Amino acid sequence: MRRVIDPPLNSAGAWLAARGVAANGLTVTGFVIGMGAVPALAVDAPLAALVLILLNRLADGLDGAVARVRGPTDFGGYLDIVLDFLFYSAVVFGVALGQPEHAVWAAFLIFSFVGTGVSFLAFAIVAAKRDLTTDTLGKKSIYYLGGLAEGTETIVTFVLICLFPDAFPWIAGIFGAMCWITTVFRINEARRAFGG
Repeated sequence: MRRVIDPPLNSAGAWLAARGVAANGLTVTGFVIGMGAVPALAVDAPLAALVLILLNRLADGLDGAVARVRGPTDFGGYLDIVLDFLFYSAVVFGVALGQPEHAVWAAFLIFSFVGTGVSFLAFAIVAAKRDLTTDTLGKKSIYYLGGLAEGTETIVTFVLICLFPDAFPWIAGIFGAMCWITTVFRINEARRAFGG
């Protein structure tokens, strides 16, 4: 998806950067907007939640585009990834609030996010220590190790959760399994890259 979404995002990011918009400001604004999905899901307003989720993801794409123009910072990369992982779990928490009958599946999905998040960040820490870099997923402030469950798949999952709330157990089960495949892949990649 990077080849499709990067050109318009980069154009919009250049336009925003030229007008003094800061990448970190977009990151925080997008996070605040996205957190509105939690009460929306809690009160069974999935379409409102969907709009807020999509606005959050748009801001997440634009903050990186602005950072590429104005120059990325370590704190900006840190803030972006921390707020992303908090947002992902918050959306699923909102589902648990609105559909307590699916709380176990929500817990499973958040548990699965922990696997992908920890395996991603731990790899980035060791990669930085060893001065490893990659731009496979675009120029990033930290090492981005890919997997089966990435940003596009997460957005698609959240869209499906909002459009088909009654199917949440199936969606959570399938995407949770994708997260665990990604986690196992990353652990294996770390073993290969860092020595087992």
